[in-house]
Amino acid sequence: MLELQNITKRYGNRRALDHISLTLENGIYGLLGPNGAGKSTLMNIITGNLKPSSGKVLWNGKNIRDMGADYRSLLGYAPQQQGLYDTFTGIRFLSYMAALKGISKKEQKGEIQRVLDYVNLTEKACRPIGSYSGGMKQRILVAQAILGDPHLIILDEPTAGLDPKERVRIRENIRNISGDKVILVSTHVVSDIESIAKEIILLREGKIV
Repeated sequence: MLELQNITKRYGNRRALDHISLTLENGIYGLLGPNGAGKSTLMNIITGNLKPSSGKVLWNGKNIRDMGADYRSLLGYAPQQQGLYDTFTGIRFLSYMAALKGISKKEQKGEIQRVLDYVNLTEKACRPIGSYSGGMKQRILVAQAILGDPHLIILDEPTAGLDPKERVRIRENIRNISGDKVILVSTHVVSDIESIAKEIILLREGKIV
């Protein structure tokens, strides 16, 4: 269970998040809101990339700041910004991410194949990422997020740049892995999430509306 208790984030005099409290149990949650609503700030606080100005994030009752590496080991995150190594092939990138996640060499091959199949990139896995389209880069980011079967998955605009067929594929695959996980999906496209989400969280000006 993921619990946000009274999360506030200030940048100077501006409040990006204003006293956000949420409890997320197993299932899929949609995070919607216009640009500047605070979605990315909220996800960066949940993943531990940002510290809140006040409030705390708990995983099964434990403060994520105290959990450190134990929290990161159960977290999968696909950011919207594509900060990828263009000279790496898809397989090399996923091998690198698997090593960072502590997945053993023995398990890596099967796990990498699983996530490549998941995002429909098996045939392109040996190509340099620099030759990928924007949509393919988005899919490889989703693939690395689910490496190691994490319990908490945060996806920031996972269907951005994908064609309609791939959008449906990603949506259905998110549904298929959601049984024992907390999955938070940020999107601008309501149709990408409305049929699979347990709840929709709507943010506006840093507040849940």
